[in-house]
Amino acid sequence: MNRYSILNTMRLAIASKGKTEDSEISEVAGRAQYYLIFEDKKLVKTMNNPFRVGGGGAGNSVTRMLANEKVDKIIAGHFGSKMIDAMKESGVKSKVATGKVKEVL
Repeated sequence: MNRYSILNTMRLAIASKGKTEDSEISEVAGRAQYYLIFEDKKLVKTMNNPFRVGGGGAGNSVTRMLANEKVDKIIAGHFGSKMIDAMKESGVKSKVATGKVKEVL
């Protein structure tokens, strides 16, 4: 069984430099300042990334955090190899994108 609900609603998490849809997509996934979570193109949650500063392992920790939020796909400007591996293990897809958050919805 996949993560989609009965209505096939996809949850997207977009790495962002700000808290709104007008913000720029973060060029880094694991160290993004915020994650904006969307369902059916509607912003449903804004999360500060507690792993953006500190030691190694941000990509793994962010992937776990977003998988716990039932996210199906993560969008960012770049993904590190460890985060890519963690997403594969968690069944979370990824997409590389730049520009404003609202442009990728």
